[in-house]
Amino acid sequence: MLFTSLEFLFLFLPITVGVYFALPFRWGIKNYWLLGASILFYAWGEPSFVFIMLASILFNYFAALLVSSCRNRSPMATKFFLAATVVGNLAVIGLWKYANFVTFSLRAVFPALQGVIPQTSFILPIGISFFTFQALSYVIDVYRGTVRVQRNPFYLALYIALFPQLIAGPIVRYPTVCSQIEYRRVSLDGFTSGVFRFLLGFNKKMLLANTFAIVADECFASGTQSVAGSWLGAICYTFQIFFDFSGYSDMAIGLGRIFGFQFPENFNYPYISRSVTEFWRRWHMSLSSWFRDYLYFPLGGSRVDSKWRLCFNLMVVWFATGVWHGANWTFILWGTLYGVLIIAEKLTGLPKVIESDRRLAIPGWLVTMFFVVVGWVLFRSDDLGAAGRYFGAMFGICADGLVDERTTFCASQMLVVLCAGVFASLPLIPAIKQRFGVCATPYLSLIWHSLQIVLFGVSVSYLAMNAHNPFIYFNF
Repeated sequence: MLFTSLEFLFLFLPITVGVYFALPFRWGIKNYWLLGASILFYAWGEPSFVFIMLASILFNYFAALLVSSCRNRSPMATKFFLAATVVGNLAVIGLWKYANFVTFSLRAVFPALQGVIPQTSFILPIGISFFTFQALSYVIDVYRGTVRVQRNPFYLALYIALFPQLIAGPIVRYPTVCSQIEYRRVSLDGFTSGVFRFLLGFNKKMLLANTFAIVADECFASGTQSVAGSWLGAICYTFQIFFDFSGYSDMAIGLGRIFGFQFPENFNYPYISRSVTEFWRRWHMSLSSWFRDYLYFPLGGSRVDSKWRLCFNLMVVWFATGVWHGANWTFILWGTLYGVLIIAEKLTGLPKVIESDRRLAIPGWLVTMFFVVVGWVLFRSDDLGAAGRYFGAMFGICADGLVDERTTFCASQMLVVLCAGVFASLPLIPAIKQRFGVCATPYLSLIWHSLQIVLFGVSVSYLAMNAHNPFIYFNF
């Protein structure tokens, strides 16, 4: 089921919220209701894949019990069970997400093996990378002793399967919500802020992301186009993926607040970054921190004896980041690109230099956004060949001229949306509140909330007319 569907908005969500607040908190009844609703939410569109998720929950539940029971008695057994858990979780992702890519690549590179290696055709379960990473981080945290093992399997299942963040994040750590599962309180202010945070994300997705997607899809599907047209498509996709994913995160955080959960923020205005390092401190923060804490630090992080080891650690992390996003050489190259850029910034200390000198802020931002847009072209392209052709058009190689009439017309039609995208990417509301102080906050909130309600009505009308695109990060 999708957040941007009429079934979710006017059937599933009202019933789930209404019953939730009608039930008492005694004996965990609210939790069991939320768990049942979450399983139904996931099974709505993919009933067979719900068993994969439930099997993953059970596997990690018993794995954590084994790790906890051996932790103080047998270090070797504890490490063995942890290693088996890591391998088991990665094997699940590897089979369902990467088997098709591996078999296709092997058959292409070694034609003689085509009769030996069959081409697999696994269908990717939605959100498998997200719920697998959450489950894996829970077992690792139990191993490290940072959390107690959860002995109620239904409560662990609620942590992993809670529908607001189940299929596209943010990646929630168990220490963040373990106490909230046991006890939480919903206030009127929290409920209201959750509703309006959901509306904000819904409007981002329907009015901005989906509109940018029209131009981006057309440009990336076009065989030949002008230099200006290719850049317009790349810029539109840059806005599309931001409003698509940050919109989903807003909806997830808002829904969590409605039920009393506090999920971590996932975006912090990434398109104002002045370095690539800063960009990844602001973009998909839950994933960046996950790789930092569960891969980069265990490898040694930056506390290593040589620069070569530091470069190795960073490249492993960014290679893994690229692979996590999808089974395609474009994602691998995308992750490698960011690995090279961040290694260069780490070795030169460029981010600190830019932060200390205001004169470098605009040049730093321009260079950063250039690489971000180039990276999104790789991310969006179907394969390396398509990416190469698109890059060629962007830089005047085999392009259909510098500017064409279609691009001029499209840009004029998109001017208002492009301006809205720029303004929505900037921290204007926090700046206004800081500028005018506490006295202006009630008036700003009234205007802002009224605007969200009006835009929600427009978004629902678009939804009723089938103006809908699936969330991009459902593929990951």
